[in-house]
Amino acid sequence: MLEFEGATKRFGAVAALQGCTFTAAPGRLTGFLGPNGAGKTTAMRSIFGLVALDDGSVRWQGDAITPAARNRFGYMPEERGLYPRMRVRDQLIYLAVLSGRSRPGAGRRVDDWLERFGLTARAKDRLDTLSHGNQQRVQLIAALVNDPELLVLDEPFSGLDPLAMANMSDVLAERAAHGAAVLFSSHQLDLVEDLCEDVVIVDRGKVVLCGDLARLRAGIRQRFVEVRYAGAAPPLTAVPGASVVERREGLVRLRLADDCDIAEVAALAQSSGRLVSFRYEPPTLSQLFRQAVGS
Repeated sequence: MLEFEGATKRFGAVAALQGCTFTAAPGRLTGFLGPNGAGKTTAMRSIFGLVALDDGSVRWQGDAITPAARNRFGYMPEERGLYPRMRVRDQLIYLAVLSGRSRPGAGRRVDDWLERFGLTARAKDRLDTLSHGNQQRVQLIAALVNDPELLVLDEPFSGLDPLAMANMSDVLAERAAHGAAVLFSSHQLDLVEDLCEDVVIVDRGKVVLCGDLARLRAGIRQRFVEVRYAGAAPPLTAVPGASVVERREGLVRLRLADDCDIAEVAALAQSSGRLVSFRYEPPTLSQLFRQAVGS
């Protein structure tokens, strides 16, 4: 279990973290969310000793995090953290050996991951000759070569095409299924909603919402309707207690008051155009996020 307890950090007049308390559990994927500048990267860096907290603590399995414990962690920073002129395979083996693997074992593990990500043919290339997406894959392999118990990733999906995003999602889910705690930040809330069991939302250095995502969604009394049409979406403004929160080509989302008649909404939706689907559901993660950060 990764535990933040009252984590506090200031950079001059800027309060990057203000008493942050949350956990990331083994075997679960935790989405770490917040606006730009909310403190996510500072929190992640503190796990690896790259930022010293002013107050509070970060603990792993109930203990202070030691260099030996960090050898069992994997970290993927948002900015490039590898040597651009070093050859891909050599670099990954070097990093695996630093974490305690034997060189032959490291070579076999690296080769397995290169094959998994379709990079075997680029193994002898310098990192700086690869595309942005392939560099992102190499960066992820660097975080995985020691089979980490804790995997921390800062915007791992940035710049990836849909196939690469699906592949990376599968890898993260597999690591969690094998017992690792996975904590990652992302601005792609739809992806986080599909992938994560838990979420932590921070704003201006403070935790404003955290916990099991399904429970958080179910705990909000508000309900929403998503209506999809073949063609242009009608306004759907004629039902008392129903307000439009989003309308674009082929889609209308409505927020329903407690006393709104869902049957009346369904009848209006069906009579207003070529109906494709009608979904009555709790708020999405995106709606929870906007509510939590006040935007």
